[in-house]
Amino acid sequence: MRLRNTVLTFLGCLFCALSVRAEPAIPKLSIGIDAAKNPQEVSISLQILLLLTVLSLAPAMLVMLTSFTRIIIVLSFTRAALGTQHVPPNSVLIGLAVFLTFFTMAPVWNQVNQAAVQPYLRHQITLEQGLDLAARPVRDFMFRQVREKDVALFIKLAHIGRPTSEAGVPTYVLIPAFIVSELHKAFTVGFLIFIPFLIIDTVVSITLISMGMMMLPPVMISLPFKILLFVLTDGWYLITQSLAMSFK
Repeated sequence: MRLRNTVLTFLGCLFCALSVRAEPAIPKLSIGIDAAKNPQEVSISLQILLLLTVLSLAPAMLVMLTSFTRIIIVLSFTRAALGTQHVPPNSVLIGLAVFLTFFTMAPVWNQVNQAAVQPYLRHQITLEQGLDLAARPVRDFMFRQVREKDVALFIKLAHIGRPTSEAGVPTYVLIPAFIVSELHKAFTVGFLIFIPFLIIDTVVSITLISMGMMMLPPVMISLPFKILLFVLTDGWYLITQSLAMSFK
């Protein structure tokens, strides 16, 4: 009896040891700061830090410093004017706005790549010079779209002297002026889009009232006519063409 218990205890210990050995090793991830062995390692670390910073700020830069704001607002106004509620869905509108932004901003980004990114990657310029060269095409794009009235407003609010040239306008003044200008232009286009659909709604409402069908919602009758008008005039083609040409 005692021998059997000893054998069972030995087999149990052996099984536990084999099961522990059979477990796969779990990798451990650690993040730390070590001393750099050469200047190249410092440069690579700064590039990684800069890349992470750019990626974290990319959504804000896409919305504020590009054509995205005007495009997405105009597309939203178009859907509201049609009265189709969630058609096209938000994902489709945002995707279309993103790719139209890539299309309209491609010349600017090519200039940034040629003037700043590639020379920096070839170690021909420093990081400060690269940032300065990268900002110039973006500032030129914003100056082409911004209204002088908005720039003057933020110069006045910043309590700085009147600049004699575009180079004298600080970037922190140019960015909010550019955003306000984009909102003004987007709402202007949205108003123009609403006019033909508003006429259709008015005509349908007057017709229903004259026929004594006041209990019938005018939206149910006007919606097919608005969609038909939009399709016959090739509305999406006209809107995308107008948006792309408005940034030239």
